[in-house]
Amino acid sequence: MGVGLALVSALCFGLSDFAAGLAARRLHSTVVVLLGQLFGVVLVTLLALFVADPGVTPAALGWGALSGIGTGLGAAFLFQAMKIGRFSLVVPLSDVAGVAIPVVIGVVLLHDRLHWWAWLGFAIAVPAIWLMTSRRGPRSGTTAGAGWALLSGAAFALQYVALARADAAAGLWPLALNRLVAVLTVAPIAVRRDRLRMERRTALLAIASGVLGTSAIAAFLFASREQALSVAVVLTSLYPAVTVLLGLTVLHERLSLRQALGLLCAAATVVLVSL
Repeated sequence: MGVGLALVSALCFGLSDFAAGLAARRLHSTVVVLLGQLFGVVLVTLLALFVADPGVTPAALGWGALSGIGTGLGAAFLFQAMKIGRFSLVVPLSDVAGVAIPVVIGVVLLHDRLHWWAWLGFAIAVPAIWLMTSRRGPRSGTTAGAGWALLSGAAFALQYVALARADAAAGLWPLALNRLVAVLTVAPIAVRRDRLRMERRTALLAIASGVLGTSAIAAFLFASREQALSVAVVLTSLYPAVTVLLGLTVLHERLSLRQALGLLCAAATVVLVSL
């Protein structure tokens, strides 16, 4: 059950990021996050009323709030990266940056056990990041959006770790607080009159991103209660495959040989760790 939930989370995250990336090309990234998370708050709050919550504690709500900071900042950074960079590049880069931290925390603090091939996967992540972020020459700078993608990965790591620490007895209330804090995190930047003007299609993309993203994080929350944190995070982190496929097929994006090799290394990292 936990594996299936983590894969559902990956699918929803991939679709959410693609919709949000399209919206972010017409809106400021924080506005996309704000609009999507507002609908997420409503959706999760309604669902939380029907999910058993025998033990809602301040600690569980605190973990949910902390994860919300990671959600808000991570999404804003990622959508900014997608605005100026290629979907098929910046999303996997964010993923590689975000998957290592929760897995290491799971091993060191939560005593998850990983085999040697998982550590090999982490070693491969280093050249993966270099290949995906470099241009034709090693000294010619980084690909557009790479810095934002790395920042988003670090923020998403905070989201995963904090939310997984919330007590299952609290039901969906930690997730509801996650959405609310994410809104409050980006609202001061997003709420400007010139940034809130948008076309209907753009607004629908942002809303769809919020609904899919909320579904994804809910599936991850339940998956983390069924599986070790490291397993749930890595399987959820398969989501770039969806965004990359859509970027290459729908948007007709092209990658250099160097960047394609980087993507293969990133995929190998996720596969090896998930084994």
